[in-house]
Amino acid sequence: MSSSEATAAEPEYTIDELARESRVPSRTIRFYQSKGVLMAPVLRGRVAYYGPKHLERLELIAQLQDRGLKIDTIRELAARLDKGEIDVADWLGLDAQLRAPWAEDRPRTVTEAQLIELAGVKRPGLVADLVRTGGVERHGDTFLVRSPALLQVAMKLEAAGVDLEVATKAGDILRRHLAKAAKELTDHFLSQAARIIEGEYEGDLGRAVEALRPLGLDAVRVVFAQEMEKALAALRDSGRAARLPTRKKKKR
Repeated sequence: MSSSEATAAEPEYTIDELARESRVPSRTIRFYQSKGVLMAPVLRGRVAYYGPKHLERLELIAQLQDRGLKIDTIRELAARLDKGEIDVADWLGLDAQLRAPWAEDRPRTVTEAQLIELAGVKRPGLVADLVRTGGVERHGDTFLVRSPALLQVAMKLEAAGVDLEVATKAGDILRRHLAKAAKELTDHFLSQAARIIEGEYEGDLGRAVEALRPLGLDAVRVVFAQEMEKALAALRDSGRAARLPTRKKKKR
């Protein structure tokens, strides 16, 4: 069979037929064309015909929209796909890795009883203190815990004698500085993307991101521990530690 015969054997659709086949309204198909995310149909006379590639593109657009991409971003991605600059499967794999959670910690809505159980402590004024310090939000009879893991850290610090407000402020300091570090790191890896995919990961940036997750968390733990050692050593050497108040001995 010649290539022209193979092409002729492919199914063809009018815009209404394409709409039925894809379950995408005709007006939406026209919108996609106007935005440049759907390739133009073949015109024969006054009738526009669409084919399997248009169906595939509509399915891809739906996938990308489900992932939260806006139409301008989809247009840019579609242009790169049409030029052969990227592979759909590779890009979807990368997108999946970018969406994968790094922290096993998500906000939770709980009752007061569940909040006390999560905190692992029951004392007078606990709920009010948690709301006051901002780690928990009250919504009627329920409570939004932004970070259950950090709540438990704060409670352990309180058990060691660190006030909840001090512990919460420490968490805010960490978040502010680590947010800046995370932004700088993602910008750095993005600028080096070409070198990364030409190296060990053979063009699969998604695999590189997957490898980065556990290694990145390990690196943060190691670097933070090293910097805390330096900071505490500086505190000791400065003599400021000697001026810190200590608990007085009880008289017998």
